Amino acid sequence: MSEGLRIVSLLPSATEIAVALGLQENLVGRSHECDFPPAVKALPVCTSTKLEKGLSSRAIEDRVKAIVEKGLSVYDVDAPLLKSLRPDVILTQAQCAVCAVTPADLEEALASWVGTPPRLVSLAPDDLSDVFGDFARVAEAAGVPERAPAAIARMREGIATRPTLPQGSPRMLAVEWIEPLMVAGNWVPELVAAAGAEPLLAAPGVHSHWIEADAVVAADPDVIAFMPCGYQLAQTLPEARALLAGEPWRSLRAVREGRVFAVDGHHLFNRPGPRLAESAEVLACLVHAPDDIPERLQPFIARL
Repeated sequence: MSEGLRIVSLLPSATEIAVALGLQENLVGRSHECDFPPAVKALPVCTSTKLEKGLSSRAIEDRVKAIVEKGLSVYDVDAPLLKSLRPDVILTQAQCAVCAVTPADLEEALASWVGTPPRLVSLAPDDLSDVFGDFARVAEAAGVPERAPAAIARMREGIATRPTLPQGSPRMLAVEWIEPLMVAGNWVPELVAAAGAEPLLAAPGVHSHWIEADAVVAADPDVIAFMPCGYQLAQTLPEARALLAGEPWRSLRAVREGRVFAVDGHHLFNRPGPRLAESAEVLACLVHAPDDIPERLQPFIARL
């Protein structure tokens, strides 16, 4: 019963979930970061960020801390525009106040709403099971619960576990932030395992967390994948290269053997939606065939 339903998505992964469920025509507004599929860029933009462009990972961390310490949000919501779009459903998230707009950011707009307020669907996945559950939640909110199983099945098929290499599973470190150093948690360890590798310093369903370089040295990974949150390859490469040029990084096994990669965190790994299937495929390439990357995945991978 999605006909006539108006949806505003303030979360890139939710936008992609909605599209996977056949709800693209129902989308009437988006966040400033919703950019896939490309057609959604034509939608009105309802949010903006207080973070300046071009900041390093350290500068971003410092800026976010300064904003949060003042009791402010990292994001601004265009309340007049949001109201003018007359959404029946607003898709957002409650997992990370730094990553995207949260329900708290919408309080002012919703408090002064005239008429029936929109239904707020707030996603907060910790692991792949939760991501699959979010497909069902969005489908139910849109009145099309019957569409979720097929979309989930397609995604499960794309994340199917790859065979283990004859020499065993390489140990992979997935890095979600460069300075300070953060290891990727939540659903990423499951993607690493599905790719045929052993996730290091992280566990499925456990939030991404800060680590010290000493822990990386002790683990001495076979493969390292840099996937900073919100970073595309062009942003990741200079910071990752600078880090790898110094000690103790350049002495690590993965660095010595040329098995360090940057992957597109912004478009793939940081978005808990349909393209986690592509994320798993990217990791499988790093494990099984780093010298034979399919052309369609090459824009998301760079060897360091």
